[in-house]
Amino acid sequence: MAKVRLRTWRRLVLILLATIFVAIVYRWISLERLLHFAPPEVTATPTPTSTLTPTRPPVVTGKLDTGKLFNGITLHSTVEASPGADATTERVDPESYVLDLKLRARVPTPNKTIEDLAKVSPQLPALLPGLAAMFSPDPVSPLFTELYNTKVRMLRENLVRLDLLLSRHNFFDCQTVLQLQHPQSHRKALLLQADMDVDADGSDADRMPIGTGAPTNFKPFTSYRWLKKTPAPNPYLPATEERLKHAEDELGLPATTPERKRDLRNTITQLRTELGTLKKFSFLIGATDPYIVIPSAFTHGRESTKTGDYALVIFGGDVYPAIVGDIGPNDKVGEASLRIAKEINVLATPYNRPVSDLKVTYLIFQGTANTPFGPPDLDKIEARCQKLVDEIGGATVPLHHWENIIPPPPTPTPTSTPQPTAAATTPTPTASLSPGPSISPSASPSATFAFPLPSPSATR
Repeated sequence: MAKVRLRTWRRLVLILLATIFVAIVYRWISLERLLHFAPPEVTATPTPTSTLTPTRPPVVTGKLDTGKLFNGITLHSTVEASPGADATTERVDPESYVLDLKLRARVPTPNKTIEDLAKVSPQLPALLPGLAAMFSPDPVSPLFTELYNTKVRMLRENLVRLDLLLSRHNFFDCQTVLQLQHPQSHRKALLLQADMDVDADGSDADRMPIGTGAPTNFKPFTSYRWLKKTPAPNPYLPATEERLKHAEDELGLPATTPERKRDLRNTITQLRTELGTLKKFSFLIGATDPYIVIPSAFTHGRESTKTGDYALVIFGGDVYPAIVGDIGPNDKVGEASLRIAKEINVLATPYNRPVSDLKVTYLIFQGTANTPFGPPDLDKIEARCQKLVDEIGGATVPLHHWENIIPPPPTPTPTSTPQPTAAATTPTPTASLSPGPSISPSASPSATFAFPLPSPSATR
């Protein structure tokens, strides 16, 4: 009996010790979890009082595939690890886990001679034999330096926004910018050698009541504009009005944050301005009109280029007459309307450039714009460009002839004029012989299309 009692006491002691051990372990685990999930105490990171204390660097968050993010940029990556303090301290120190970004870019040297241009565009000297005489000892325009200074500045500003960095292609998009002048006629011209991106912007309800589509980044207006001539509404008005209504409705919601309201007010102001512009003006149409786009910086200065100036686009063995129709961002060069792009390469779209190499020459005749602006007259553009080409020595090939590919407006259906009814007792024998309004087959209403007709192959 004594042995049984002793065994029982031993079991109770063991159970009590096991209970105490489990309680200690559970308490320890709970403290570890609390330290793991609890934010660091305020006293561990005192607020700096000096204005000279560096601010916390921006934090890169989200899923980023650097191999795709830096498209066209050569990556050299290494990981350096060094001893530090305890993990709790290092976790709250922004300098303990750092990615240093250093982008190295070589600024290109511009071409300066006709021989340099011929290395990229071999047919250029033969197409414009008088071009060589227009070169001065140092023909490089200050705009080339300004262009690449802008590119470098944009890289610096966007370095912490990796998704906004210029790609390699867009950084090296300009071979040269030259200021030329013919020695006899004194005709001045700005020469650019670049690639060709596509501009599909613009709209004109007077000429094309139905829109040509709205690709990404589409704008229904261009810098070249004129007062509307008919009451036909712009085809992109409903979409703009809908965006305005949506922004106004969101602005009135109680849950909208102050920061969002500030952005919405700016958006509403911009959309109201766009609505007024669309109701008042007509614009060029990228799909139908031959025009080029220049950076905004090129429109300033003593010998600046202006909207409406006449221009030539030279590629391969062809010379295309055009005008300066739109103004673009300051860090990109080389852009033409979809009409020119498709004439050069039928596969061109707003998303597919016709020429990726720096083999397109843009020759802009400064100070030649005709005002006031109006709907583009393709024959006038060709004739004016031909006269300007003659002033710099002529061209060895005819300028490309642009056909008007905008469908004609539908012919109004004639309405019959009611004939007076003759009395039953006095029929008029000649009534059946009176010629009534007739419609010939050629007078039937013409078909209309939502998109421009293809350019005739005979024009090539």
